[in-house]
Amino acid sequence: MSGFMKMFVLLLIAGIFPVLAMIVPLLIEPRRPNREKNSQYECGVDTVGRNVLRYRISYFLYAIIFVVFDVETVFLFPWAVKFNDIGLFALAEMFIFVGILIVGLAYAWKKGALTWK
Repeated sequence: MSGFMKMFVLLLIAGIFPVLAMIVPLLIEPRRPNREKNSQYECGVDTVGRNVLRYRISYFLYAIIFVVFDVETVFLFPWAVKFNDIGLFALAEMFIFVGILIVGLAYAWKKGALTWK
């Protein structure tokens, strides 16, 4: 098998597997709907009033900042593993990358995005 054929087989399996994972349960599940099964379920208690919660924007800001620094870690780890092989140019690039992230953190801090209210 050539390299392209192996890739084609992999893509074919990757495309078929999720579709089968969604179709097979529909074919083998028992279907006996009734009023109790079709009702909404939340901790065994029927909901009263509005069941929509509003979240403060600060939760989302914390999540975005967490993702930014999590991505930074993902980029820093392989760089640290290959540090001896990549030289001073990569060191300078990493300082620029971390500097940009520090500027972003300082901006978020100045705007008050990190203060918990």
